[in-house]
Amino acid sequence: MASSELAGSAKAKKYLQIADDLAAEIKAGTLRPGDSVPSEADLMERYGVASGTVRNAIAELRTAQLIETRHGKGSFVRSRPPVQRKSSDRFRRAHRKAGKAAYIAETEASGSKPAVTVLFIGPTEAPAEIAERLQVPTGAQVLARRRRYFRDGVPTEEATSYLPWDVAKDIPELFAENPGGGGIYQRLEDHGFTLAEYGETVRARLATKAEATALALSPGAAVIHLVREAVTTAGRVVEVCDTLMAADQFVLDYRFAATD
Repeated sequence: MASSELAGSAKAKKYLQIADDLAAEIKAGTLRPGDSVPSEADLMERYGVASGTVRNAIAELRTAQLIETRHGKGSFVRSRPPVQRKSSDRFRRAHRKAGKAAYIAETEASGSKPAVTVLFIGPTEAPAEIAERLQVPTGAQVLARRRRYFRDGVPTEEATSYLPWDVAKDIPELFAENPGGGGIYQRLEDHGFTLAEYGETVRARLATKAEATALALSPGAAVIHLVREAVTTAGRVVEVCDTLMAADQFVLDYRFAATD
């Protein structure tokens, strides 16, 4: 084996050793949930390695979902379990009748404190994919509601709801930051748009830099991109919700009927 190959092999073993050592400390409880991981400088000194080796070790721990890196603050032992999302349950009318929108209900069920920040409410032009789903022309005026959701003060997802203008314009609550108990689905049903079903398209990909910043994700973190259609008993799509979720914070749990 050439000397360069030997050097590369040694570096690989070293960063894996560092990652294994830190993982052992986390599993043993020496490093507890929420604790700061030793700094890059500390690990370089402890192991006598270059910064690149330490960064590779930290990346290995992030991939294993043992730590999270916060921009400008360092790396910390992960402490948050994922929220359980049950598509067969989360949009039940019982939740809405109890005054709880889906995110509030599911986050409270996980034992956490939910919060929502409204980023934008108002008319906008429908992007091509949204327009196709709403069956309106591309660029047609629709109502957009963009929100960022938090669990225990940490951002976990961003969602933008798009509603046809002819539907939204006559429901004043849809233009308010708080549309009232049960959320926008309850307001739609209150105004005669009885919902029959929801369809979801789910993709997984890496977060862009802007998305990672918005959701306080580590560099290279994965996100779930979910687009949902809310369909009435008359067969009309009255809302398309474009949602971006921190992939390590959610479990998608679906049930399907066994059919012929």
